[in-house]
Amino acid sequence: MSGYDILIIGGAIVGSASAYFLRDQGFTGTIGVVERDPSFATSATTLSAASIRQQFSIAENIRLSRFTLNLFRELTDRFGADADIAFREKGYLILASEAGLPILKTNHAVQLAEGAEIVLEDAEALAKRFSWLSTEDIAGGAYGVSGEGWFDAHALLGLFRKALKSMKVDLITDTVTGIAREGDTITGVTLEQGGAVSAGLIINAAGPNGGKVAAMAGIDLPVEPRKRNVFVFEARDRFEDMPLMVDPSGIYVRPEGQVYITGGAEHPDTDGPADPRDFDPDWSLFEDVIWPVLATRVPAFEAIKPTRAWAGHYDYNTFDQNAVVGPHPQVKNFLFANGFSGHGLQQAAAVGKALAELVTFGGYRSVDCSAFAWERIPENRPFVELNVI
Repeated sequence: MSGYDILIIGGAIVGSASAYFLRDQGFTGTIGVVERDPSFATSATTLSAASIRQQFSIAENIRLSRFTLNLFRELTDRFGADADIAFREKGYLILASEAGLPILKTNHAVQLAEGAEIVLEDAEALAKRFSWLSTEDIAGGAYGVSGEGWFDAHALLGLFRKALKSMKVDLITDTVTGIAREGDTITGVTLEQGGAVSAGLIINAAGPNGGKVAAMAGIDLPVEPRKRNVFVFEARDRFEDMPLMVDPSGIYVRPEGQVYITGGAEHPDTDGPADPRDFDPDWSLFEDVIWPVLATRVPAFEAIKPTRAWAGHYDYNTFDQNAVVGPHPQVKNFLFANGFSGHGLQQAAAVGKALAELVTFGGYRSVDCSAFAWERIPENRPFVELNVI
């Protein structure tokens, strides 16, 4: 383990997809992927709500997710006949009040222009489409007829990790404790167990720790961990036609087998950097905030039984809640794949492909990620995504 042409810091979905597509694009140099916990017990990938959507306000975000959607369609071609991530293509339903309707309409126009099959309906049409839905205080909603839904995050990550084992990629269980930099060039890293390891190029795919990893290289990256709670509950009624529904409050709910999962109650005024040791769900959010909203929006949810919950951390870009992708303009052998702010799982494959093209061919080919470049941060040019869930 003396050195690698490319060393990827973070072995969850973003790092694994980057390594996979580097090999897929024909990169023949040595690749190492450093992951401190290969069980991924507290990974943002495995603790997410594992969903994919095209309902964004920015065309580039829609393109990233559409790339991943196409990957889902060809899983067996890439990973074998038994490749299955249990994709449930049941759509998103994003509801808006009268005040939020203009933004919903503007976003819908962007989505249609990108080829997404999203319908925009008023409250009356939504009530006819979904008999279980109360449209009290709802002016309209956008519903993904196709290309949206949820899946098994563990299974998707497992497909990439399994593939890497036959692609001459070293999967290293260790923790990066330092990054060596000489002038404008990264020369290697220090591992807690493995010591000094040289590297020709670094990809920062460290998820919620992406900001800390960048700081080791003397680079400012406004990415920090944010805690998100997910609650599981049972209900007497089963609604087979229920998509992932997002209330105007930001609270979401969707079916998960025989139960339902819900979340989105964290208030922006009190939301802040997560304690790296805190993975305890905050049940008060469910009792005080979520349940009243669910009971209003879906009257059948007035009587439900909460069963369990979990909390995870995701990589939150405090600057504009959008990904940072590509090389640092001065430290060109340090590449970012960070700050996805809750939609990293659905965009990881596309970003991995984009970075692989950048390294192999010198430019983006499949999905142009230029708009996500780090330069926008010091230049104070926020690239704001309005549909953050």
